[in-house]
Amino acid sequence: MTAAQYLNCLQGVMQREWLRFFQQRSRFLSALVRPLLWLLVFAAGFRAALGVSIIPPYSTYITYETYILPGLCCMILLFNGMQGSLSMVYDREMGSMRVLLMSPLPRPFLLLCKLLATALVSLIQVYAFLAIAWCFDIRPPLWGLLAAAPALLLAALLLSSLGLLLSNGIRQLENFAGVMNFVIFPLFFLSSALYPLWKMRESSEWLYWLCALNPFTHAVELVRFALYQQFNLTALLVCLGLWLLFSLAAVLTFNPQRAAVRG
Repeated sequence: MTAAQYLNCLQGVMQREWLRFFQQRSRFLSALVRPLLWLLVFAAGFRAALGVSIIPPYSTYITYETYILPGLCCMILLFNGMQGSLSMVYDREMGSMRVLLMSPLPRPFLLLCKLLATALVSLIQVYAFLAIAWCFDIRPPLWGLLAAAPALLLAALLLSSLGLLLSNGIRQLENFAGVMNFVIFPLFFLSSALYPLWKMRESSEWLYWLCALNPFTHAVELVRFALYQQFNLTALLVCLGLWLLFSLAAVLTFNPQRAAVRG
């Protein structure tokens, strides 16, 4: 196989994801509605109750809206990653995934193309959300928006690979929503997306450790530090390691012959 054939495959998979994204405008709007509700409605109510002290990467006191902005960016990545895994379940059921895997290209490369395409679509949604937040005077440093792109991409790949791994165990398309909700909401709420970890520790030690060990927490902190042009080595190593682990497990457990069984 030549490099040109690999590039043609990558281009084809990405074009398919882009077309699917642009044809489903409701998907784009729904991806923005959830974080905007948190940013503009819930944050206004929590602002007085949840003051945020000076913690890295911030050099001064910040508003609650500023604090939750990175977590809401990762919320978009999380929901879009799970939405991408839903399309994998659907493609597997309809048989189109088996058609794709008939190509002589290695299966890991094909699945990586799928993950990368999903991640890049997620990045468009995140930057659209950041543009709206900018209009409401919630503004991270301008250069931080560029510096955060690699962190956002790694977080998107991590969450998409987790979604792909979970989708490999789902045999019925109808069960997908229940399983994903069981995963999405604990990941999001048991993290540093909405509350600093020190506040969790004040409330409960075991709750703090649940949040500290949550992969989503490390994705949020990686993006948070990158937005302020700072480097969080621990978050980077955890996200990179878990992405490789989840991707490897997803490739090993992926079975295109397992069409959904309707019970």
